[in-house]
Amino acid sequence: MSTPGASQSVRPSVERGAAPPPCPGDVLLAAFNELRDELVSTLLFLLGNKDDAQDAAQEAFLKCWRTRAGLPDVQNLRAWIFRVGLNAAKDIQRSAWHRKAKPLLGEDTMLVDRAADPGQAVADQDDLIRLRRALVGLRTEEKEVFLLRQNGGLTYEQIAEIRHSPVGTVKTQMRAALMKLRKVLA
Repeated sequence: MSTPGASQSVRPSVERGAAPPPCPGDVLLAAFNELRDELVSTLLFLLGNKDDAQDAAQEAFLKCWRTRAGLPDVQNLRAWIFRVGLNAAKDIQRSAWHRKAKPLLGEDTMLVDRAADPGQAVADQDDLIRLRRALVGLRTEEKEVFLLRQNGGLTYEQIAEIRHSPVGTVKTQMRAALMKLRKVLA
């Protein structure tokens, strides 16, 4: 029994029998595995082809991995991963090689969720083709905002932070995208 004020070894507040908090690397791997399809699908529409989208997602993972020690400071992991992915896509868009490449707008322009029922995927194919065509007609800014909101599930505030734009501008771009998509899909 120790007396008050006696020097004791201080341990992190982990209760006996409780598992220690997961390491940042495990948290990052789990988040990337969960978000991978959505991220690649979003990047696919921004970049125009599957290979570039997968390259951007891989580059995003590597950038996040290199800074995983700061992961406990990240308030919204999903938004952070999408921001890093968007920045990786912009880097690819700025490269000289990509400016010469023509985007592929074939059947593989949207990835299907791995957990989707195959019968449902076939039933939705016509809708996906119409949506692809409609998205191609959006301006780059509108497409980014729409995809980050719909695929990324990000709030307008998070999208504004990622794009370094005012929230009002993001909302206006989303409204314009929705109006254009409704016209094409109606």
